[in-house]
Amino acid sequence: MAYLTSLSFSSVEGEHAILAIGRADGQIALWSLFDEEPRFEAQQPSPVACLAWKPIVTSRLSERESPGSNLARTEELLVGDESGNIYYYSVEWSDARERAKTSWHGSMSLLARISVHTQQICGLAWSTDGALFATGGNDNVCCLFEVADILGPRRNIDDSLQNVVGEEEFIGDDGVRRHRIIPGRGRTRAIEAGREKYRWSHGAAVKAIAFCPWQKSLVASGGGSNDRCIHFYHTTSGACLATINVAAQVTSLLWSTSRREIAATFGYAQPDHPYRIAVFSWPDCRQVVAIPWLGEMRALYAIAYPGGPNQTNAKASRGEGGTWTSRTAEEGCIVVAGSDESVKFHEVWSESKRGTPSGKGLLGGSDILEGLEGIENDSAETIR
Repeated sequence: MAYLTSLSFSSVEGEHAILAIGRADGQIALWSLFDEEPRFEAQQPSPVACLAWKPIVTSRLSERESPGSNLARTEELLVGDESGNIYYYSVEWSDARERAKTSWHGSMSLLARISVHTQQICGLAWSTDGALFATGGNDNVCCLFEVADILGPRRNIDDSLQNVVGEEEFIGDDGVRRHRIIPGRGRTRAIEAGREKYRWSHGAAVKAIAFCPWQKSLVASGGGSNDRCIHFYHTTSGACLATINVAAQVTSLLWSTSRREIAATFGYAQPDHPYRIAVFSWPDCRQVVAIPWLGEMRALYAIAYPGGPNQTNAKASRGEGGTWTSRTAEEGCIVVAGSDESVKFHEVWSESKRGTPSGKGLLGGSDILEGLEGIENDSAETIR
C-alpha cells in the first residue's frame, strides 16, 4: 500500500470525527473513529498532496433514496494533488441508527474540480465561516476562492462540453464503497484559471495559509526558501496589508484565538538562524516570541491543539490587575512535526501583557479598508 501523504479531521460541528487519509497512489479513504473500517474510498488521477475539511457543516439536498427530497447536514472536503488540481467533495455521513434502519451508509459526491495551479498543491485553508478557501501551490501562487462562486448557478455550461469531470461508485471486494474520478464524463463543475477571486504571487511555493479567526477579511500566507516572508492580505479588496521577512521557509501559520498574534514555524533558514517557531503581534508585526531548536532540525508542520502538558494544573490565580488564567488552558498549544521524525508540544502563547500600538488597526492601519469592514480603531490587545 502507498505511503500516507496527508491527514485531516472533519469539523467539530459535524460530530462525526471523520479522518480523511490521502496516499501517494491517489487514494483517499474516509474513516470515522466510530467505525471499524473505512467507509468510503476515492481514487484520484494523481497522488494526493494535501487535504482540508470545511470547518462547519453545510445543508445540502440529501442523496439518500430519492436525491433532492430532503436537506442533510454534510461535510465538505478539499483534496489537492501533485498535478495542481483541487477536488471539492461533499460528504453525507449516516449515523449508526440510520444505517441500522436503512442500510444506507451515506454518500461522497464530487462537486467541482478546480484547475488554476500549474504545479503541486502545497497548502489548503478555509475561513472560519466556510465562505472562503485559499490554495497554495508549488507554482509560487496563492489563490482565494468564494464558495458561492464555485458552487453557484452554472454559467455557460453545455452538455456537449468535454472538460467536465465525473465519478462512478462501486463496492470493492472487501465491501468498502469506492469512487473513481473519470475526466471527461459527468456534470461536475470544472473550474479553470480566472475563476479565483484573487491571485497573489510569491517568491516560492506557498504551503502555509491561515485565515484570521477574529477578523474574517484577514488572511496570512507564507512562502518557501526563495520567499522567506509572511504576507498579510485583505480578502475583500485583495490588498497586501503587510509583509514580515523571517529569513526562513514558512511551513505553517496559526492565529491566536484570544490575542492579536500569529505563530509561525520555519524550515530552512537563510541566512542561518536557530529559530524554528516565532510569534508576531498584529498589526505592528513585532516579534514577541522566538523559540530556538538545537542542531539542524526543521519544523515541517504545526497544528493547534486544544490543551497542553500543564492544562490540568492550570488554575486561575490572583495577580496584579485581577484574576489571571493560563493562556495554554485558554487556547491550547501547538503541535510541531520536526525533521528528526519527532512531534513536539510547544506552549507558544506568552503570558505577558502587550498592548497594540495606537494608530494601527486590524487591517494594517488603512482607515479606508477598516471603514469598509465596519471596524472601529481599538488599541486593545485581547480579542473580545
